[in-house]
Amino acid sequence: MNRAKPAGMALAAAMVLAVSAASAEPGDARARRNYTLHCAGCHLPDGSGAPEQGVPAMRGVLIAFQKVPGGRDYLAQVPGVMNSGLSDYEIAELMNWLIPQMAGQPPAYSAAEIARLRASRPVDIVAARMQLIEKMPTDRRP
Repeated sequence: MNRAKPAGMALAAAMVLAVSAASAEPGDARARRNYTLHCAGCHLPDGSGAPEQGVPAMRGVLIAFQKVPGGRDYLAQVPGVMNSGLSDYEIAELMNWLIPQMAGQPPAYSAAEIARLRASRPVDIVAARMQLIEKMPTDRRP
């Protein structure tokens, strides 16, 4: 009998169980994990970012973007969202967890909205951000 086959089958079974456990993970826990894996490397665990290095802070700023025309779209079109390997559903879940954590108000993005927003993006994301900031009340600008 080939002993490699049972070991390989055990490894395959363990991988299936790990994937199943990840997909059964509750939404907030999965969103938090996705923030840690896909966002915190640049924006830092607390959302403070590194503005002096071109990484915008998110804490207390996301709500200002939500309140200007085009700001909601912009938040779903930033490079980290557009280039992540996450599904539209996972992005919606992440945004719906993140914005209340950083800004205190729930945005309620849907997977369909994320798909629509990811299908188009500003040509110049920095210019788009600056235009949105100009629309904000002076006391709300980052």
